[in-house]
Amino acid sequence: MNALVVDDLSFMRSVIGDMLKDSGFRVIGEAVDGRDAVDKYRKLQPDVVILDITMPVMDGLKALEIIKKYDPSSVVVMCSSMSDQDNIIRAIQLGAADFVVKPFKKSRMISAVRKALSLDE
Repeated sequence: MNALVVDDLSFMRSVIGDMLKDSGFRVIGEAVDGRDAVDKYRKLQPDVVILDITMPVMDGLKALEIIKKYDPSSVVVMCSSMSDQDNIIRAIQLGAADFVVKPFKKSRMISAVRKALSLDE
């Protein structure tokens, strides 16, 4: 399964990417903001997107909205240190498969991705 990792912090992209790779996923792209995420999604067509909320240029919620309009079957797992109820509810309303709050354990991230992709029954 191919993944696109989106976060404005390079160390977070690296941490998430390493977790995914260690669990058998292929990271086919990274993006640094929402606009970059939308562009890379269209070009790469990943199986799953790990998407931060708070980023410059375009936030993750707006990027999620655009990605879901472009491809309603897209699988997006939101990942953010902003754990307030409004962001979680908004992300789910926009079509996010799950919401992982930073800091997180590897098991939580991988479980969310596998569940979103229906790899765990």
